[in-house]
Amino acid sequence: MTIAFSGKELLQIITELVSIPSPSGYTERIAEHLADGLNQMGIDYEKNRKGAIIATVPGKNDQVHRLITAHIDTLGAMVKEIKEDGRLRLTKIGGSRWAHVEGEYCKIFTADGKTLTGTILMHQTSVHVYKDASTAERNQENMEVRLDAKVTGDDDVRKLGIAVGDFVAFDPRVEVLPSGFIKSRHLDDKASAGILLYLLQEIKENQVELPYTTHFLFSNYEEIGFGGNSNIHPAVAEYLAVDMGAIGDGQTTDEFTVSICAMDASGPYNATLRQHLVDLATEHKIDYRVDIYPYYASDASAALRAGHDIIHGLIGPGIDASHAFERTHVDSVVNTAKLVYYYLLSDLS
Repeated sequence: MTIAFSGKELLQIITELVSIPSPSGYTERIAEHLADGLNQMGIDYEKNRKGAIIATVPGKNDQVHRLITAHIDTLGAMVKEIKEDGRLRLTKIGGSRWAHVEGEYCKIFTADGKTLTGTILMHQTSVHVYKDASTAERNQENMEVRLDAKVTGDDDVRKLGIAVGDFVAFDPRVEVLPSGFIKSRHLDDKASAGILLYLLQEIKENQVELPYTTHFLFSNYEEIGFGGNSNIHPAVAEYLAVDMGAIGDGQTTDEFTVSICAMDASGPYNATLRQHLVDLATEHKIDYRVDIYPYYASDASAALRAGHDIIHGLIGPGIDASHAFERTHVDSVVNTAKLVYYYLLSDLS
C-alpha cells in the first residue's frame, strides 16, 4: 500500500516538536507530547527509566523484529554559576559552539517550575566599553546570560528561584518559508522524530501491516552519546537510526535529498543494509545521496558500542549548518519519509 506523503503536515509536526524545549536531561515535556499523540492514535508504547518513548507496531513476523529510532533531545545548557553582577554563567549540554549561540534568546527552567527568559551574550559585548568586543574569545568564561528581570546582583537572581543546575534551552526561532524551507534550531533531530511520528499516524490510519514487528524508539540522550543503546528487544535484528545528514565541503548530502550514511566517526555502517536502502531508493525513485560524516556518531553506533548484536544503518534529511542555525527543505523531509516507509515494508536486508 502506498500512503500519502504530505509535506505540509510533516513540516507542521516538525514545527510543533522544535517548539518544545528539550535539552538532554530535560525531556519530560516532549515525551509527554509524544505519549499524548500515540494515545490518540491507539498505538502501544512504553516509557523506559531513561525517559525515552518506545512505540511498538506488531508485524506479520513476531520472531524477528526491527527497531527504528530518532532522538528528541537537543543541545542546550545548564546554569554553572550565578555571577555577582546578576548574570549567569553556563556550561554546554552537547556539542554546540559558543559562537553559534551568541545573541540567542533562551529559557531558564527552575526547580520550582518557573520559566524565565534571557539572552546569551559575550560579557564584553558593548563596543562602546570594551576594546576587545570583537576579538575576545567566545568561551565559557566570557559568555553569560542577561536575564529579562530586574536584578542587580546574585541575591536578586536567587530570589527568582534560579540555581546552579537549572536547565537552559535555546530559542529555536522556527520558520516555515513559502519556498519549502524550514529553518530552526534543533532540526537535529526533531525533523526525523517528526517523520517517525507522521509515519506511525499513516500506518495506523491506513491499517498498514508491517512484515516484522517494529519498535519506534524516540530516544532522549543522543546528544551526549547514550540515547538509543538500551531497551533493545532481543529479537531485534536490524536497527535503523534516522538522524540528520551533514552538509558541507566535500559532502554529497544536500537539503533536498535523503542522506544514506556509509561511515561516520564510529566506523562503517553495515554495508548490506546500506545497499538495501540504496536499492529501495532506486526502486521507488527517491532522490538520495550516499555520504560519510567525519565528526558524527549516532544512536545506532551507540547501540553497537553497548554490545548489541544488530545490523545497523543511518539515514536522514540533509541539514545545513548542523548544531547552529539549521535548515532543510520539505523535499528532503519527504524523501526521507518515503525511504523509511519503504524500508519498513521491505524484507530484512
